[in-house]
Amino acid sequence: MVKSWLQAHWVAGAMFMGIAFLLLVPVGIGGGSQALLLIFLASPIYMLHQVEEHTGDRFRAYINGTVFGGVQALSVADVLWINLPGVWGLNFAALYAAHFIDVGWGVAAGYLILINGIAHIGMAARFRGYNPGLATGALLFVPFGLALILLVPATPMQNVIGFAIAIAVHAAIAVRANLNASAAHHAKDPRVSAAAA
Repeated sequence: MVKSWLQAHWVAGAMFMGIAFLLLVPVGIGGGSQALLLIFLASPIYMLHQVEEHTGDRFRAYINGTVFGGVQALSVADVLWINLPGVWGLNFAALYAAHFIDVGWGVAAGYLILINGIAHIGMAARFRGYNPGLATGALLFVPFGLALILLVPATPMQNVIGFAIAIAVHAAIAVRANLNASAAHHAKDPRVSAAAA
């Protein structure tokens, strides 16, 4: 019940939450800290990107159809796990760590955004066309991610860990998609299934 409701409404929720978070900025989010403000902004900026990317389930359709040739590499459940506990969870964890522990830990949110923007640009170059999320990925994610990384005072260790977390998230998505696609190919081809048995 909850899962089906989320599947139907999470993108609309992202749009309204993103706008609501942006409307909080004038009241002094970050307590005057430019670094905390940038880390806070990572969430609404990512949410608005998700609206371009996932409205009408189009990113999943693009990945399954264009990137993986018509097999289900990403399920609806995968998309929910990636974007809700994955993206939103990581951005909120970065904000809380930056506020309560040390501001440099928030740099992970910048790396997550930057790498995602670069991934969209890479897909566009590889498949020679638009992919869902490309506009905000290229025009918003790359400059914002770079600004956050450069302007948030982080130690070399915090930068390395933040970068590693962002790479690990994207690598986990790629591994999941490839495993799903491989399983779908095996299910489609009885000769492969028989050989595997």
